[in-house]
Amino acid sequence: MPDFSLTRDAYGKLELTDAEGVKHAGIMPVRAFPIADPEHGIALMSVDGHELAWIEHLSDQPADTRALLEEELAGREFMPTITALRDVSSFSTPTIWKVDTDRGSASFTLKSEDSIRRLNHNTLLIADSHSIHYLIRDTQSLDKHSRKLLDRFL
Repeated sequence: MPDFSLTRDAYGKLELTDAEGVKHAGIMPVRAFPIADPEHGIALMSVDGHELAWIEHLSDQPADTRALLEEELAGREFMPTITALRDVSSFSTPTIWKVDTDRGSASFTLKSEDSIRRLNHNTLLIADSHSIHYLIRDTQSLDKHSRKLLDRFL
């Protein structure tokens, strides 16, 4: 059982009340490993960047607390997952990519090959020209056409 409680204040921001009854407004949940292990290791950070609480596993929290945390994390971690590459405008950067994601079709500009970061053998993180990150969880699960386009940039 956690030694804190979470609520939303009148402005919709998360508010943590600690074991001593002290309220901390505007707290922010931050995952330690958002891609590799999103359910473990979540820090509750104050507005000035200090850790107020640590959650080992999200499923250990009461349902209402877990719902608040998942809602806040979803709003904070907007990261579409690319499921297919449809087209690239050129093989020299900057180039426009047309992709399918888990949130629908998208088009973005890749400024350079350096905007593609390998997280592990098959997982890539791609930043567009507006610093929106797109995730490819498993390059081997992409179709042949997508892998062929992607290989030109790796």
